[in-house]
Amino acid sequence: MMNARRSAAYVVGRWLKTKEFPGELLPSGPDRAFVQDLVYTTVRRLRPLRRVLGELVAKWPKGEMEALLYVGAAQILYMPDVPDFAAVNETVEAAKECPSPGVARVVNGVLRNLVRRRAEFEALIASAPAAERESFPGELYGRWEARWGVDGAERLAKWHNEPAVTYLARRDGSFVALERGERVENVPGYAEGEFIVQDPATAMAVALLDPKPGERVLDLCAAPGGKSVQIAWRGADLPSCEVNPRRRRRLEENLARVGVAAKVVGSVEECGPGAYDKVLVDAPCSNTGVIRRRPDARWGWSADKMSALVRMQSEILDAAAKLVAPGGTLVYSTCSNEPEENAMQVDSFVARHPEFAVAESKESVPFESGHDGAFAAALVRKAQA
Repeated sequence: MMNARRSAAYVVGRWLKTKEFPGELLPSGPDRAFVQDLVYTTVRRLRPLRRVLGELVAKWPKGEMEALLYVGAAQILYMPDVPDFAAVNETVEAAKECPSPGVARVVNGVLRNLVRRRAEFEALIASAPAAERESFPGELYGRWEARWGVDGAERLAKWHNEPAVTYLARRDGSFVALERGERVENVPGYAEGEFIVQDPATAMAVALLDPKPGERVLDLCAAPGGKSVQIAWRGADLPSCEVNPRRRRRLEENLARVGVAAKVVGSVEECGPGAYDKVLVDAPCSNTGVIRRRPDARWGWSADKMSALVRMQSEILDAAAKLVAPGGTLVYSTCSNEPEENAMQVDSFVARHPEFAVAESKESVPFESGHDGAFAAALVRKAQA
């Protein structure tokens, strides 16, 4: 069986190189929970880890050595339940599996030096500017300070740097927090499709949509399917649309597990214009509301990427508008807390489509709600005269 630190270093190294989702690279097996904790801690704390390691190496390492140093330092500085001797020894053992024997020597020397100088480096991190200390891109953190102030930005950053709580959404509309370390597959009712994994913040969009038995409802950006399931549980006649083939397969698998017989389509053209009482657009977004679950999302954020997403969201909304019957409702939602993707996007849509009016909007700000960041707005299409 592969050393757990070796597994974590592999995931971190792969992510550094390809920017794939770390969660999709995690191994199965008994060490999965520890590996995930170590990988996510490393990704969360990448900026201060890089600052500290930069003080300990003469030349910045690459490849396997870089990943091993990151995961070793993450254990020492941010995982107090891992004894220093275990963090050093096990990471060095993982380094010994590298083709070059020099990797293990460097990892051993750097990590032991870090342990000896821990107090010095903890003080260095504590005195760093907030964005570096809390490990976020400076521009993103600055946006949060401008919106919520110094204290609010720090509260939000600290919230996102904590391990995420897994919630189970049940058929009766309730949400139950899963015990940390408990596997979803082991919870009674999993095989019977009695619940799905979903944060309570997702309930906002479904509540605004208010699907009722017999209504024709379309989930336009449906994968992985959590909101589709919640809509179907309320008795609506539901087709789900997902244009990405890989994500569409995942959507189909999730719907099948809970016994939802929704039709799945792969394009807007297959949906039919003006045919739906209600349409949900859970749009692709910057994911800044779910950084707690997607710690890598912070490093993928940039103003340019967000602008591109805003343009895509606008295009999707314009397409969705044609699918809403007169008197029907279009609900737009994101898992972002950025105004350009949320209220500003809705205002822009209504300006382009005066046949729609905003009925209600809601936002979940994590340090206020205690749940994921999210936004949802209900847009009602005026009935024909």
